[in-house]
Amino acid sequence: MGNIKWIFVLFSILAAASLMGIAISISEGSLLIAVFSLICLFITMGYGFKTKKKYREEGKL
Repeated sequence: MGNIKWIFVLFSILAAASLMGIAISISEGSLLIAVFSLICLFITMGYGFKTKKKYREEGKL
């Protein structure tokens, strides 16, 4: 547990912020912000999974 990968913490915070952006935009009724937040979520999750695969192949996980 003492071995924290801070890049993954950053990815999870960004993904959570994107999900909050989607929820806020739905409550406000803004389709543009919802689409933007959804795109940010896909990009963040994609980079997170790509980084995790790279770390796993290098034996860092």
